[in-house]
Amino acid sequence: MLLQRNKLGSVRPPKRCRSDMDNISTSDIVIINGNSHPDLANMVAERMGLKNGGCSVFHKSNRETIVEISDSVRGKDIYIIQTGTKDANNNIMELLIMAYACKTSSARSIVGVIPYLPYSKQCKMRKRGCIVSKLLAKMMCTSGLTHIITMDLHQKEIQGFFDIPVDNLRASPFLLQYIQESIPDYRNSVIVARNPGVAKKANSYAERLRLGLAVIHGEQKEAESDEVDGRYSPPPTRNSTPQHAPISSSSRQRTTSVSVGVPEHICKVKPPLTIVGDVNGRIAIMVDDLIDDVQAFVAAAEMLKENGACKIYVLATHGLLSSDAPRLLDESPIDEIVVTNTIPHEIQKLQCHKIKTIDISILIAEAIRRIHNKESMSYLFRNVTLED
Repeated sequence: MLLQRNKLGSVRPPKRCRSDMDNISTSDIVIINGNSHPDLANMVAERMGLKNGGCSVFHKSNRETIVEISDSVRGKDIYIIQTGTKDANNNIMELLIMAYACKTSSARSIVGVIPYLPYSKQCKMRKRGCIVSKLLAKMMCTSGLTHIITMDLHQKEIQGFFDIPVDNLRASPFLLQYIQESIPDYRNSVIVARNPGVAKKANSYAERLRLGLAVIHGEQKEAESDEVDGRYSPPPTRNSTPQHAPISSSSRQRTTSVSVGVPEHICKVKPPLTIVGDVNGRIAIMVDDLIDDVQAFVAAAEMLKENGACKIYVLATHGLLSSDAPRLLDESPIDEIVVTNTIPHEIQKLQCHKIKTIDISILIAEAIRRIHNKESMSYLFRNVTLED
């Protein structure tokens, strides 16, 4: 081996090629999963040319969760694929125990791949409750997770609850491609927001497809923001205002006081369901991040049909489809429901023939590959705006 000398004459070893240092063998990657979505984990592992790691998760008779990892994880990069389903609490405990088992087994890094983050809708203070998604983020960080990969969070601000990096992937390219390739005459479509809260996402779809936008305004029931807040308490009836320095006459003329106590908020009066935009003779495409309880979608579809929509599609990233959702969708005027496979819904598809599935395993596999090879993730977020 040739040795090189610097200007001072001392011997230094030859420089190593950068590619030799950066190349990491696939033997350093271990993909494991819980019981929430083994099919997705197998598809991701297959796309990466890897074998799913040996990890068994089961429950004892008293419903305690047991995790057994058969392969060594010492010094390796672990990717735990565990999504949220209708059994959210067990899904969370399985993830936390798997992460902690890898942490105590000296894994180099532990990345939680959570396509649908449970409790993401509980990201605001309600009544005398708490922000549950903040609690969940603390638990995940404490368990040993060093990175989170998720998809289409209900609110992007949830990323700020974590003390570790969070990559919030987008499923919109898959849904946009489906609209362009699988909806006949999609140019005659209009993107519909089923309530003003989804208008920003719907507007993003409309701009990318160069289509019109319609917004359904009004509610049949109270929105979450209008629920009675249990923190209400009446102000004291006696005038307990502390004595201050005398106020000048000019200042008193510019000051308005209330007659009794603190004024109350004026109650909101929700108008009946109305559509802002033209859907007559058009294909209506409703977009959202999650389909769970479908009564609001069914009510919106009935109104679109009454206003002359010829076909109605519903597109969403996560298809939780709880309770009677398959039956209600099957009996509704909705022609097709398109969701990704972030959540398993094979049973629901047997109950409702209108449900179609888009596979997003290639996106998760590419995100894992880039993180493992320390490549930039910006390629996966190209052309993403604040509205997405």
